Amino acid sequence: MRDHRKLKAFEHADALIVAVYCETKAFPREETFGLTAQIRRVAVSVAANVVEGCAREGKNEYVNFLNIAFGSLREVGYYVDLSRRLGYLSDKSAGELKGRYEECARILSGLIKSLRSA
Repeated sequence: MRDHRKLKAFEHADALIVAVYCETKAFPREETFGLTAQIRRVAVSVAANVVEGCAREGKNEYVNFLNIAFGSLREVGYYVDLSRRLGYLSDKSAGELKGRYEECARILSGLIKSLRSA
């Protein structure tokens, strides 16, 4: 069985969750059950799908869950942009989250490609 804690993809996804939670604390109260909940949920989904994929026996299932994680990650990127446009995130905060997002995407994409070619 694979250990998700040994994957850089998981480490970066986990760090992204913490950053998202920290940055969304200041979102407007009326967004508690809207954008705040949505961006947090999807950020958690990235790491959770990496974990679930690692628990799967077959390579195809593993890659499938990593693909789902990647889709959720793309959602995070969209919500970060939206939050900036709505004025909920400063340009600096959005830039920092976007940097984490891009690094996570690079690593997760590389993992998926390496598994597909193996």
